[in-house]
Amino acid sequence: MSKRMIEKKKEEVKTISPLVETRDLKVITAKTGNLYASVNVIAKRSNQINAKIKEELHKKLEEFASTTDNLEEVFENREQIEISRFYEKMPKPVLIALNEFMNDELYFRPIEEQAK
Repeated sequence: MSKRMIEKKKEEVKTISPLVETRDLKVITAKTGNLYASVNVIAKRSNQINAKIKEELHKKLEEFASTTDNLEEVFENREQIEISRFYEKMPKPVLIALNEFMNDELYFRPIEEQAK
């Protein structure tokens, strides 16, 4: 993904509510024809998103890692705090995945097709 696409995706994520909302199961089921298949697609995408977020966060926080583990040298870093706050305020990966699923932004194939 290009840097521009990543920034665009981050802006879209900011518009997703971090609060859990009730959803109509009939609408979720209609996308695949099976509720459990829909939940499986959402769960797999959620795991992918979680892995990306975790990797991105670790890369950003590596910059602040100290080579020595001396408690006296630990100090408050404003930038590090801001990065942590941003990730804490983000919606959970499952909410991002559900939003992508409901907006038809995910590509998935039925399990029967994957076996071929």
